[in-house]
Amino acid sequence: MTAPNLSANLLVELFVEELPPKALKKLGDAFATTLANSLKNAGLAPSTAAVTAYASPRRLAAHVTDVAAVAADKPVVQKLMPVAVGLDATGNATPALLKKLAALGADAAAVASLRRENDGKAEVLFYDSLAKGATLAEGLQKAIEAALAALPIPKVMTYQLADGWSSVNFVRPAHALLALHGNEVVPVSVLGLNSGRQTHGHRFEAAVDPVIIANADSYPETLLRNGSVIASFAERKAEIARQLAAAAAQAGADLKPIEDDALLDEVTALVERPNVLIGQFEEEFLAVPQECLILTMKANQKYFPLLDTAGTLTNKFLVVSNIRPEDASAVIGGNERVVRPRLADAKFFFDQDRKKSLESRLPGLAKVVYHNKLGTQGERVQRVAAIARAIADELGGGELTKQAEQAALLAKADLLTDMVGEFPELQGIMGRYYAQHDGLPAEVADAIEDHYKPRFAGDSLPRSRVGVVVALADKLETLAGMFGIGQIPTGDKDPFALRRHALGVIRMLAENDLALPLDRLLNGVFAQFTGVDGFQANPAALSAFIYERLAGNLREQGYSAQEVDAVVSQQPQRLGDIPKRLAAVRAFSALPEAAALAAANKRVGNILKKIEGTVEARVDPALFVEAAETALHAALVEVVPQADAAFDTGDYTQSLTALAALRAPVDAFFDGVMVNADDPALRANRQGLLAKLHAAMNKVADISRLQ
Repeated sequence: MTAPNLSANLLVELFVEELPPKALKKLGDAFATTLANSLKNAGLAPSTAAVTAYASPRRLAAHVTDVAAVAADKPVVQKLMPVAVGLDATGNATPALLKKLAALGADAAAVASLRRENDGKAEVLFYDSLAKGATLAEGLQKAIEAALAALPIPKVMTYQLADGWSSVNFVRPAHALLALHGNEVVPVSVLGLNSGRQTHGHRFEAAVDPVIIANADSYPETLLRNGSVIASFAERKAEIARQLAAAAAQAGADLKPIEDDALLDEVTALVERPNVLIGQFEEEFLAVPQECLILTMKANQKYFPLLDTAGTLTNKFLVVSNIRPEDASAVIGGNERVVRPRLADAKFFFDQDRKKSLESRLPGLAKVVYHNKLGTQGERVQRVAAIARAIADELGGGELTKQAEQAALLAKADLLTDMVGEFPELQGIMGRYYAQHDGLPAEVADAIEDHYKPRFAGDSLPRSRVGVVVALADKLETLAGMFGIGQIPTGDKDPFALRRHALGVIRMLAENDLALPLDRLLNGVFAQFTGVDGFQANPAALSAFIYERLAGNLREQGYSAQEVDAVVSQQPQRLGDIPKRLAAVRAFSALPEAAALAAANKRVGNILKKIEGTVEARVDPALFVEAAETALHAALVEVVPQADAAFDTGDYTQSLTALAALRAPVDAFFDGVMVNADDPALRANRQGLLAKLHAAMNKVADISRLQ
C-alpha cells in the first residue's frame, strides 16, 4: 500500500468509444500535458515530473511520475490594512481588523502575531499563515476536469448516462475511468463515472475483460498482455512502420510503401493491435493515372500503395488491419473486394473525361461562380490569360507568350471533369493528363499542373518558364482581386491563403531572377479588373503586403532583422537582386567603417527629413567655404562613379564596399561644417551635398538601419 504522505507514480485513463482518428494524437498529448501541468501547479507533482501520454482509438491516458498524496502546506502572506486603521490608540484591534481576520478564519488571538511592515506609504499589518496542501483526490479531480475542458475537441456530442435522466457533453461516450496512485485507486469522478482500476482491451482479441490494472507502472504491459492493445501512440506508430517495411519487402524486393506521415498517423489512430497484410488489384487499373489510384486508396480505404524503385505504382497495396486471425485470407479478400469498385470508378471517370477536350469545356466555366464580387471562373480565366500574356511578353514573347496564354486559358478547365469533381485534390494534375491526351505541347500540359505551385512552404516551383508565367499570373490575379474587394488578411484570418500566394510570387520572382519590376507588374495586374463593379485598385497596399511577407521569409532564412530592414525598406523592384543585396550588406557590416557610416547616414536622413520640400542633390563647388565640405565633395566625385559602376553590373558588395572611403571626409564634415548656415545659398548647397551623399549611401540598402 502507498503511504499517504509519500510520492508514487500516477496513471489516469479515460476509456471511451472510438475517438476521431485525425484528432487522436492531439487529444492524447493535450490530455496528458494539461493534467500534469495542473498537478504541478497544485504542488502535487514536481516540475521535473516525467509525463507519458497514451492514446488509442478507445482511450486517453497519462502517466505522471513522483506525484504526492498530499501537497505541501504553502505559506500565505495576507496584506490587511494600515496600522492606523487596524489598531486604536491603545494598540487594541479595531472592529474593522477583527472583521477582516474573521473572514480569513482567525480571531482576536491572532492580533499579537500580526507583522508590521512599511509598504512605502504607511505602516501596514500583514497576517502570515499556512494554507493546507491539497490532497491528491482534490487536486486530481480538478486536474481531470481541466484536462477535459482543454481538449481540442473537433465536435462535441451529447449523450445520456446510465441513470436514464442525466446527460453530458464530450467528444465520444465515456465508459470507464481509471485512476491509480501507485497501487491505490484515487477516488475521483467525471462524466458520470467513478474511478477504479478496471479498463477494457481490444474489442475482439482481449485475453480477459475487463482488464485489471494492478498499479500505475504496469499499465502498458498489462494492457498489451491481457488486452492486446499497444497503448502508446508512438509505439503503435513505430510498430506499423516496421510491419509496413517488412510486408513491402515480402511483396517484392524492390517495393516500398508510399511515404505519408499524415496517413500513418491516421491509421495509428484507427487500430489498437496493428497487423499489416498484403493485397492486390487487377493490373488493368494501372492504365489510370497513378495519382487517382493512390488518392482513392489513401483517402477512402486508408491503404498504403506499393511503389517500385522508380516511384511507379504497382498493383499491390498494404492494409493495416486491427485483428490477427490465423488465416488472414478472408480479411485480405474483403479489402480487395472493397477497393475494386473504387478503382473501377476512377477508371470510369478517366475514360469519360477523355471523351471531351479541355478546350471544349471552356464555355462551361462561364457558369461556375468564382466570387460573387469578381465574377465567374470564365471571367477569371480571361484575366489570368491576359496577365500571363503580358508577363510572357516582358520575358521575351514569341513561343513563350503563345504557350503561356494557351495554358492559362485551359488551366481551370479540369474543374469541370468528373475526376476532379470526385477528387478536388487532383485539380491541375488531371488537367495535365487530359492536355497530353488532347495532343498539346508538353510545356502547356506541365504548366496546367504546375500553375498551382508552390502549394505550400518548401514545395517545388513550376518546372518550366511557361509554368512559372502561368503560376505568377494565377497568384497575382488572386491577390489583386481580393485586395481590390477589401479581402485583406488580418491577424490569423486568411481565408483565401493570400499570404501563401504572396510567398509563391516572391519565390518565383526571386529564385528565377525574373526581370520583372514588382510595381510595374502589380499595376498591370490591377488594370485587368477594369469594369468590375465596386473594385478598387490598390497596388500600393498589395506591394506593402508582398514586401512584408518577403521580410518575414528572409528572417526565417536566418538573416538578421537589421540586414532585412536595410534591404527591404528600399523596396527593390527586382526581387532576384535581394540575395545579392543581403550578401553585400553582410559584407559591409564587417568593415571597420560600417558603424560610423551607418550612424552618419542616419544623421543625414534626419537632417533631410526636417527640411520642407524636396532637397535636390545639386552642388555648386564655388559656394564651398570650409575645407571639409570641399573634401567630402571630392570624395563623392571619386567614390560615387565607382559605386554606381559596380551597382550597374550587379556587384552590390563592391558598390557598398566602395563607400568605406567616405568615412573620414564624412566625419570631418560633421565635425567642422554647420549645415544650416544663415546664408540661404550656402545652406541650400550644403543640404544638396548631403542629399547627394544620402543617395549614394542608400542605393543598395538603407545602411542607417545597420546601427
